[in-house]
Amino acid sequence: MTDSINRPGLHVPARELPIPNSISAQAQAQMAIRRPPMPPYPALDDLAGWRHYAATINQFMLPVLQQWGADVAADVETLNIEGIPVYAVTPHSVSPDDNAVFLDLHGGAFIVGGGECCRAEAILLAGAIGMRVWSVDYRSPPDFPYPAPLDDCVTVYRHLLKQLRPQEIAVGGASAGANLAAALVLRARDEGLPMPAAAVLNTPGIDMTNSGDSVEVNKGIDSALPADMDSIGQIYAGGHDFTHPYISPLFGNFKKGFCPSLLIAGTRDLFLSNAARMHASLRAVDIHSELYIIEAASHGGFHGAPEEAAMNREIRHFIRSRRAAAR
Repeated sequence: MTDSINRPGLHVPARELPIPNSISAQAQAQMAIRRPPMPPYPALDDLAGWRHYAATINQFMLPVLQQWGADVAADVETLNIEGIPVYAVTPHSVSPDDNAVFLDLHGGAFIVGGGECCRAEAILLAGAIGMRVWSVDYRSPPDFPYPAPLDDCVTVYRHLLKQLRPQEIAVGGASAGANLAAALVLRARDEGLPMPAAAVLNTPGIDMTNSGDSVEVNKGIDSALPADMDSIGQIYAGGHDFTHPYISPLFGNFKKGFCPSLLIAGTRDLFLSNAARMHASLRAVDIHSELYIIEAASHGGFHGAPEEAAMNREIRHFIRSRRAAAR
């Protein structure tokens, strides 16, 4: 958890931050929208309140995700892997000879984004990166805190390894999904499984202690994330140590290995420091890592803007290049 009490710091007077003209007109228009604040999280012991919160956010998100992915031409299959629902999406543009899979672990602060939202996100992502996607509808808090969500992701990864060579698999996610993707790679390494060809960690929530500089610097500037960054950690960790690498993958021992990774964040992103520090840690032990920063973006970026198209192009290029290098 963050603790800035009695620590020296820099006093920054209140000021108006202009919308920069260094970004696309579409991104500027999105920044100009004054979004209402997210509703506060329930009390930690209010399990019914957390369930209601997740259901309410999912109900709001679903039609938006479905609209965004409405033009994606793809076949969608619902798989059952040891009781875990997985949405397998194959874009019509993918060659039948291309068996590669992007294993997507959805975001949503661990508590939202499941069910039909997970399916809709998988379709949207498959269209964006032009690749077959498996999206894991993992168990979620408050009923299933750590390690249940990560266990589900590892189970699906093990299953996928029975069908594909690791060189044909990329893993990734955004926010909490990036946490699970990075933790999956660490678990795979520690359990003697082959690591995937690549990991894509977008605006990664990989430090549950919230110790990064940008968590304070971008507080109130990031238009997507709430000020309360501790409750989600507590509801997910379920009493486990926040610094455990499977809960905060940023604190993993990368000298033991990690797969090539693409880290993505925005300059107004609360998790910018997470991406920067993870990138530096991987580079320090000679693991291939690339850092992609989106000008003026908060957590989640700019949907439908040229900045998002450029990001997706980077993701496609990164995965192709790492698959080629792993052959």
